[in-house]
Amino acid sequence: MAFGLSKSELNEWKEKVSAGEVDFLTHFWYDPRFPEYKTVTKAGCSDIQKLADWGKKYGFKREWMHNRTMFPHFDLLGNEQIRVLELEGLDSHIKRFNLRPEG
Repeated sequence: MAFGLSKSELNEWKEKVSAGEVDFLTHFWYDPRFPEYKTVTKAGCSDIQKLADWGKKYGFKREWMHNRTMFPHFDLLGNEQIRVLELEGLDSHIKRFNLRPEG
């Protein structure tokens, strides 16, 4: 279940993903399978090969991809989420969702 994003943010992500861009959508999230995580970033792209190549550069396996018909994506969680957001220059996601551990 997703929280903390607007309909326009979701629609913008869907448009970019559908257009073959790799794009990122971070939101608050609850899944009982992963109670330790409060947020997720979806890295999506409708071009499966482009998304697989993007993931490979971060050490993600193609089989980890959620191969959804319209919006294929990788789910980024925890330290990997922060690492990728930093490397992609998306500090605004990190700040907005307070992802950096204190200390």
